[in-house]
Amino acid sequence: MQTAIKPQDQAPYKPMANAIRFLSADAVEKAKSGHPGMPMGMADVATVLFRDFLKYDPAAPHWPNRDRFILSAGHGSMLLYSLLYLTGYKDITLEELRHFRQLDAKTAGHPEYGHAAGIETTTGPLGQGISNAVGMALAEQIFHAEFPDLVDHKTYVIASDGDLMEGISQEAISLAGHWGLKNLIVLYDDNSISIDGDTNLAFTDDTQRRFEACYWEILTIDGHNFEAIANALSRAQQAQRPILIRCKTRIAEGAPTKAGTSSSHGSPLGPHEIAQMRQNLDWDAQPFDIPADILAEWREAGERHRAKRQEWEAHFNRHPDSKEISRRLNHERQPSVKDALKSVILSYIDMPVERATRQLSQEVLERIAPLMPELIGGSADLTGSNNTKAKPQRIINRDNFAGNYIHYGVREHGMAAIMNGLSLYGGFRPYGGTFLIFSDYLRPALRLSALMHQPVIYVLTHDSIGLGEDGPTHQPIEHLAALRAIPNLNVFRPADGIEVTECWDLALNTPDRPSVLALTRQNVRQIRLKDSQKNLSGLGGYVAWGDAEQRDLTLIATGSEVGLAVEVAETLAEQSIKATVISMPCTRLFDEQPKDYRKSVLGSAPRFAIEAASPYGWERYVGESDHIFGIPSFGASAPYQDLYDKFGLTVEKIVPKILKQIQKND
Repeated sequence: MQTAIKPQDQAPYKPMANAIRFLSADAVEKAKSGHPGMPMGMADVATVLFRDFLKYDPAAPHWPNRDRFILSAGHGSMLLYSLLYLTGYKDITLEELRHFRQLDAKTAGHPEYGHAAGIETTTGPLGQGISNAVGMALAEQIFHAEFPDLVDHKTYVIASDGDLMEGISQEAISLAGHWGLKNLIVLYDDNSISIDGDTNLAFTDDTQRRFEACYWEILTIDGHNFEAIANALSRAQQAQRPILIRCKTRIAEGAPTKAGTSSSHGSPLGPHEIAQMRQNLDWDAQPFDIPADILAEWREAGERHRAKRQEWEAHFNRHPDSKEISRRLNHERQPSVKDALKSVILSYIDMPVERATRQLSQEVLERIAPLMPELIGGSADLTGSNNTKAKPQRIINRDNFAGNYIHYGVREHGMAAIMNGLSLYGGFRPYGGTFLIFSDYLRPALRLSALMHQPVIYVLTHDSIGLGEDGPTHQPIEHLAALRAIPNLNVFRPADGIEVTECWDLALNTPDRPSVLALTRQNVRQIRLKDSQKNLSGLGGYVAWGDAEQRDLTLIATGSEVGLAVEVAETLAEQSIKATVISMPCTRLFDEQPKDYRKSVLGSAPRFAIEAASPYGWERYVGESDHIFGIPSFGASAPYQDLYDKFGLTVEKIVPKILKQIQKND
């Protein structure tokens, strides 16, 4: 590995970096949209990294032991796209660069995971990428602790001022230092420019002291000095803790009049500026045309680790753990997990229980955690309340990465982004807990889980006014509706132990969609008393009580309110009114069922919905707002029984209103 670049050896670097500059400037100019300044400013740093240090092979972009490269400053996406084209990734062609930011192009405005090989995560929302990277670096350390002769690599990040301004980055930076992630290298593009102007307008942090306080190592270099860049990256290979390389750069380096200015941040440079830049940098090639000798240098850089990759693959194929690692990477469950989940359900059939669904969730974890080494749990300082730790799980810390449970501290947002990183790395099934109310804190990262099709599991407990005395600051009202609005997210609110087990089964068996498990603090009545032989929760909604054919009305409920709905139905039965109760643990899965099934479940009789949350969204199932028993206001502080009475969620208050509605309709 190169440790220094002497002046006499620097000849190839400048034209290689200029190839990035012109591809970036020309693509943004053609699109009439984009951010040319950052790619141009970090072109020198990226050239040294990809030429001499990063371990990768474009011919095998998913090589498990590759270094991970995260462009956290996702607005500078043309830096990444240029690098992927120049080094030989097949997904990014010149044609794709010409279609930058156009419909259906792999070269989206910000890097989108899954659009092209070499894009390790979706970045753009600042702070998310660097936080994902902490999860990836942690994943490597966990895998390395178990398979030290197979897993040994780095995670590199290019981050911007904006990344460091976002609060989520501090949560992740703090944890990275706490864990001592020596395999994490952050290249900070310190160009002192933001969209509004000089960063002094709003950002005067002492970055070095901030990172030092979080137990990072810090180096400061001239980001346009190839020798300094190489020396810093060489030093980073021996770091014993995470390292920040502060690269002092000029945004839009090479532009004749716009370098160092905010006007180059988020707007095309303009044809005159680019023409003058071509003249100043002796670049005679036309837009998107890279001189053959320069492209050959880049392609050679992309092939540097091919032999090493092939050697690793041969070693992997001979390794006794190769099948187990492949199973984890392919999200294949052990058959014993299915058997364990079935045994939990049968135990509840044999001996019905009335416990909080958070406690029932822990009972599931106790059975499956020993069978799933890929299952990595955690909580944002609420382990005992979320019931997220099974007894066999071992704590991960800086002295022992051979564990499977993480104490994230009070860092909900960082936790969610780190879980995304663990999932994106491959081979892990992360889950993390907090209160449902605090889904507000982690929602941006959860949304990215859904956008990137990552099967991260969110265990969100204390799911209603049922948490009681903590009051309205802790009682979720609008949160279920808000989460259900996120595309590609399964929001589960199970009613009893059997549904809890089924929902865990679904979450663990879904490879391309995150899941929320909304769980109660208070005890719930067991509704299911017979083994159905199939996962009814997988239907999203089903007849849980009463006759599917003969009914006078239908009650639809979720979670703890399914038991309440059954009590209402039992009371109505005393008046010879046949009520059928529908449990709907997941509205999205129900909506995805065939129309005939949904029609048969909902029936044609009048429908009423009961949920201790915002009524928003239930109109599509019941048709009329006065057929919804919910909570249109914030909660209150009191024992939960008093709260259910206050908000009209009791048999005594629901039954008369239903009777009144029926009579009105008659």
